[in-house]
Amino acid sequence: MRVLVIEDHPTLGRALIHGLSAEGFAVDLAADGEEGLFMASDTGYDAIVLDIMLPRVNGYDVCRRLRAAKNWTPILMLTAKDGEYDEADALDIGADDYLTKPFSYVVLTAHLHALMRRGRRPRPAVLRASDLHLDPGARTCRRGGVSIDLTTREFSLLEYLVRHQGQVVSKQDLLAHVWAEPYDLDPNVVEVYIGYLRRKIDQPFGARSIETVRGAGYRLAGDGG
Repeated sequence: MRVLVIEDHPTLGRALIHGLSAEGFAVDLAADGEEGLFMASDTGYDAIVLDIMLPRVNGYDVCRRLRAAKNWTPILMLTAKDGEYDEADALDIGADDYLTKPFSYVVLTAHLHALMRRGRRPRPAVLRASDLHLDPGARTCRRGGVSIDLTTREFSLLEYLVRHQGQVVSKQDLLAHVWAEPYDLDPNVVEVYIGYLRRKIDQPFGARSIETVRGAGYRLAGDGG
């Protein structure tokens, strides 16, 4: 299994090559973000180990550009000991996992094997249904380039619909996944919030994204309506 390590610290870079090679991986090293981007785009790696603080192009931008180019190679990002926000940002822009420095090679190897088992299935950081774009990390919604202001509940409801676009989802499913205490709520609250969403994401644009499937629930049209 071939792994690309993008790490600018010479000592850590050499240690990663030695440690991963000892575990049976074939390892290539890139010493900066620009070189890493080129190598990741040019070679079919099974996983990428990516540091955040890199010269020329930082780790966040490397990850963001790879995902924008539809490169779904699993990415494990290395974060600082107190890098709580680093970890959150890494996952939001499309990384698959993170590991906090310092770490053991036993743990690093286990994380890499787990990532490789998941494979290269598409995992876009920004969700799309035609011209409707939803960014869960930044909590933003746009349609045709126009920003749409959504409440937290509206955003969560739309995110669930977009993740299941083309599928019929029942009121019960939406209650269970969007509301914290669904059993205390009247299912008609879903209908109310669907109405809120339609007035924001559909009506101003002459679209009909959210379809009502009588007796079954709702469906977000895969083509955006």
